[in-house]
Amino acid sequence: MDHKTETTLLFSFLFFITYLITIVSAKDLCNKNDKNTLLKIKKSLNNPYHLASWDSKSDCCSWYSLECGDATVNYRVISLTIFSGQISGQIPPEVGDLPYLQNLMFHKITNITGQIPSTITKLKYLRSLRLSWLNLTGPVPEFLSHLMNLDNLDLSFNQLSGSLPSSLSLLPKLSYVDLSRNKLTGTIPESFGSFLAEPPYLLLSHNQLSGSIPKSLGNIDFNHIDFSRNKLTGDASMLFGAKKTTFSIDLSRNMFQFDLSRVELHESFAVLDLNHNKITGSIPVQWTKNSLQILNVSYNRLCGRIPTGGSLQRFGSYTYFHNKCLCGAPLDSCK
Repeated sequence: MDHKTETTLLFSFLFFITYLITIVSAKDLCNKNDKNTLLKIKKSLNNPYHLASWDSKSDCCSWYSLECGDATVNYRVISLTIFSGQISGQIPPEVGDLPYLQNLMFHKITNITGQIPSTITKLKYLRSLRLSWLNLTGPVPEFLSHLMNLDNLDLSFNQLSGSLPSSLSLLPKLSYVDLSRNKLTGTIPESFGSFLAEPPYLLLSHNQLSGSIPKSLGNIDFNHIDFSRNKLTGDASMLFGAKKTTFSIDLSRNMFQFDLSRVELHESFAVLDLNHNKITGSIPVQWTKNSLQILNVSYNRLCGRIPTGGSLQRFGSYTYFHNKCLCGAPLDSCK
């Protein structure tokens, strides 16, 4: 056997050994503590069929609804996303015993009840918390302000009550907040004007919030705002501005009162819904320079001629009707 053949055989043998080592090690990547915690979570949820792959005899990194990190975190569980399924019970407190968790989601499981467990505060690496379309009750907990790496908070479509915790503004990376479709009451905290991560999303629709919008919110260049279907009053004009790159604002079905004539929009502004308020003034001529995709100012107290140009005539009459004295296309001609 010549030297070249021996070298080839040696490399082939080493490759085969490396492959075997990889296969063997891959069978047991999951951390034992994480595995035990996950099995406790499964038991707490009454061993649902949805989690049938959670078998103690297999590697938990291969289980459905979760993800392990790479070798830099020793293959610890970094994501737990339980979506739909016939599952009942409460969010297991053991979720706080997955110390490397970055993403936690329970979504569209209407038989999940109870309150948000305080053990979540142990998840110091948590970046995204989505507990939505459940049947959670109780308050939006103050202890969420301990999650200093959180950038995404979605607690929408629940039965949460009480007031908005002002401490959420202490989270330095928080840029997405969705608390819509709950039973929240009280006012929007002044501290919400000091969100550090921009441009943020602030979605508070379909609650029972009242009072006026804090002027401090005018300091923020939001991406999306949705305060629709609440009991909010007063001036909301501070949310707008020609230099703000906001994409969408929905203030519909509240009791806002301000002069629309002085509202300026950035040229990239796309979605504006102000229907069913008490807004006065006229539609600014400056809006003809915008490429609005959605507009609704119906059921207000607006007057004057609808400016001609831009996208303002592209919308149907439903966009403008039930105002005090708006006129011009697509409404009736001005006299």
